[in-house]
Amino acid sequence: LTGTGLDSSFRSIASSVIVPVHNSESWLDECLKSVWEQDFKETMELSVFNDASKDSSAEIIEKWKTKLEDAGVPVIIGSNESSQPRGVGFAKNQAVIQSSGTYLCFLDSDDVMMPQRVRLQHEAAIQRPNSIIGCQVRREPLESTERYTRWINNLTEEQLLTQVFTSHGPTVIMPTWFCSREWFFHVGKFDEGGKGVPEDLLFFYKHIQKGGEVFRVNHCLLLYRYHPQAATHSILEGTIWNHRVRFLEDRVLSSWTSFTIWNAGKQGKKLYRSLSPANRKKVTAFCDVDEKKITRGFYTYEESEVRPKPKIPICHFRDATPPFIICVKLVSTTFSLTESHLIWYSLLLT
Repeated sequence: LTGTGLDSSFRSIASSVIVPVHNSESWLDECLKSVWEQDFKETMELSVFNDASKDSSAEIIEKWKTKLEDAGVPVIIGSNESSQPRGVGFAKNQAVIQSSGTYLCFLDSDDVMMPQRVRLQHEAAIQRPNSIIGCQVRREPLESTERYTRWINNLTEEQLLTQVFTSHGPTVIMPTWFCSREWFFHVGKFDEGGKGVPEDLLFFYKHIQKGGEVFRVNHCLLLYRYHPQAATHSILEGTIWNHRVRFLEDRVLSSWTSFTIWNAGKQGKKLYRSLSPANRKKVTAFCDVDEKKITRGFYTYEESEVRPKPKIPICHFRDATPPFIICVKLVSTTFSLTESHLIWYSLLLT
């Protein structure tokens, strides 16, 4: 496997646990202990990449290297010795490249695996070679991001693919990912742009674009921590939005000649303005149920450099022409989302 870091002499390792580390001393002991406690009976290794940590992370890693190797689990340690971290994407890629397992189990340094995680996800991955395998999680603290946690844990098998356009990002969250090494390199590694880059979302989109599938093991296999230092907090909402729009255009709008945006309010108009000029031309109307919005008759795109400025009709949804991009709050009996959590459904109605 060219460029995968996999040498033929290393093929005996069934699964590599991939752990990127940056100033993780507060959580790393518990994280690495959870690797040690795995009940996986096949060969397993731990691959850690320490990305310019300035705390005691390196000492904690060395302590667990001894314990794990005494238990028959090889440990590979790589590090960025410079003064500046290269970022999560770089650290994960390096940890993968230096590893040798046929399967990759991703673990964030602030999270904790349940003892059966590697075993159950490995079983699932063998059956699904082109899939990203996720699992259910328990959030810590328990009351943080309750709605998001319900969303993670309760999506149906079908929704794992239909809800890829939501503002929540990947339908199986990155700290739960498990996949084959071969498929990981087929997709093409993580973006290494560093701080502020949603490397997991970009990888997930590439995975979908290459025909990858998504599966979740319906067991809680990870304690998923929420805290202010988490790397996810460095990513701007606008960055996520722009990537989502480009993905929607590529996956859906590229094959449509026209469509209606279902939402004549702020978010529907924001979506319209975010589209490429070619896709804006495909919007035949906005539709809504709000009489106030409908009576305005049309939306004028004031920022347009085109003259005359585009005027898009606003109509009642009963009078609208499919297909639709529905840009609304997602609410159901099992979970509801806040105002900022919007979903785009692309529905081609007959």
